[in-house]
Amino acid sequence: MGLKILAIETSTEACSVALLDKDKCNEFHEIVPQKHTERLLPMLDELLTECKTDISEINYIAFGCGPGAFTGIRIACSAAQAISFSQDIPIIPISTLAGLAHGAAKKYNSSKIIPCIDARMQEVYWANYSFEANSGKVTLAGEEQVISPEATNISFNKGNNEIIAIGSGWLTYKELLTERHSKYKIIQSEIEYPHAKDIAEIAKIKIADGNVKQAEDALPTYLRNKVTHQKRG
Repeated sequence: MGLKILAIETSTEACSVALLDKDKCNEFHEIVPQKHTERLLPMLDELLTECKTDISEINYIAFGCGPGAFTGIRIACSAAQAISFSQDIPIIPISTLAGLAHGAAKKYNSSKIIPCIDARMQEVYWANYSFEANSGKVTLAGEEQVISPEATNISFNKGNNEIIAIGSGWLTYKELLTERHSKYKIIQSEIEYPHAKDIAEIAKIKIADGNVKQAEDALPTYLRNKVTHQKRG
C-alpha cells in the first residue's frame, strides 16, 4: 500500500487541495476569494475522482494551519479534522509560511527564503526560512510574526546575500520592503499564494520524522490574536 497524503490549504484567497501518492502529486488550485466554503468539498471530490482514489484509502490528512485569513484557516482546520476523525487517520498541521518557503526553495533552488503574506491593517505575516537541499526541509529562523512592513527584519548573515521573496505581502508592499532590505539581493517570486502540494510535501517529511497529531490536537495558528493578547497583558 502506498503512502497517500491529502492536503488542504485555504489560508489566503487561494483554495488549494492536493493528493500526494508516493512521489506523484496531483493538485487543484483556484483563486476564489470568500468562496472557500462552497468550493472546498467539490474540489476534494474532483481531486479524488481524478486520482481514482476513495477517501478511505487516504493515510494522512495535512492542512495549512496559518497564519492567514482567520475564516480560511478555520475552514481548512475543520475539514481536515473531520476527515481525520471520520477516517481515523493522523493529521499534520503545516505553517502556511513554511508552505510558501518550500515552494520557493523548489522553484529557485535557494537556501534563503522570506515568505510574506499581506495581513491587512497595514501589517504582514513574516518569517525567515532556510532550506536544506539534502533533507528537503525548510527551517524557521526565529519566529513567525505579524508586523508592520516598516519593522520587518531579515536575520540571515552568512554566505551570499541573495534572498527569495515570496507571497502576497511582497507584492503589496514591494517598494517599501525592497528599499528597507536594500542590502540584500531580492529575487521576487511571482508566486502570490501557498499551494496544497507544498503542504503535502512538507507533511511527508514530518511523517517520516514521526511528527503527526490526532485531530483534537491540530490547532490553527492565529498570530494576530497572540499579539493582541500580549499587548493587553
